[in-house]
Amino acid sequence: MRSARLSPPRPAVVLVAHGSRDPRAAASTEALARAVRQARPEWLVRATYLDHAGPRPLDVLAALGRRRAVLVPLLLTAAYHGKVDLPAVVSAAAGLPVDVSLADVLGPLPLRTAPRLLLDALVRRLPAPETFDAVVLASAGTRDAAARGTVEHAAAALGARLGVPAAVSYSSGAGPRAGEAVRALRDGGARRVAVAGYFLAPGLLYDLAVSSGREAGAVAVAEPLGDAPELVGLISARVAAAGVRALAAA
Repeated sequence: MRSARLSPPRPAVVLVAHGSRDPRAAASTEALARAVRQARPEWLVRATYLDHAGPRPLDVLAALGRRRAVLVPLLLTAAYHGKVDLPAVVSAAAGLPVDVSLADVLGPLPLRTAPRLLLDALVRRLPAPETFDAVVLASAGTRDAAARGTVEHAAAALGARLGVPAAVSYSSGAGPRAGEAVRALRDGGARRVAVAGYFLAPGLLYDLAVSSGREAGAVAVAEPLGDAPELVGLISARVAAAGVRALAAA
């Protein structure tokens, strides 16, 4: 009697968020994980966090057993977490039976165009985007100059998509803050300035962008990207690209 052929285990997709003390952030990440799970039932999808919350990515990888896994950074810039923390997780997983690949961050990489799906998600979160005459792309902020350059690139691409002037703001670091960016656009003649949220989940820095932008006269402030369907599509694209790179390196 021949033994039944066992199917290979489902590939795992491990979403890795920054993590926050704000419970809204974890709830948003879990909602995104559910959306990815629903769209891609052939994947074993897990949400993990680098800080402030659990589970941690290495703990999840250790429990996966012998299968392929792709770490997907839920990050919009390739700054410290993308350049240091996540590669460290991959290195630490080298002794585990799981075969780990690391996907690119969800935002644009240096010298590359902003992903169309990311722009689609930003536009989706803006209420009545056709009514604005300028837009501020509000982000968390980073000291990494290359990462700041990718935020500026995304802002320019969003402005071109909407056909309006665009500026960037940062809720931490040197600024400018959202309110400063809104006032600068209004000083330049804009009257209906919107603030687009370059945030995956709500939290303190997002709240600062909201309050600062509204105090300066922004007519609308977008919600974080959350579980936007375009973000689910972008995660699928990042997983596919990571798989191609892994095969090429084998």
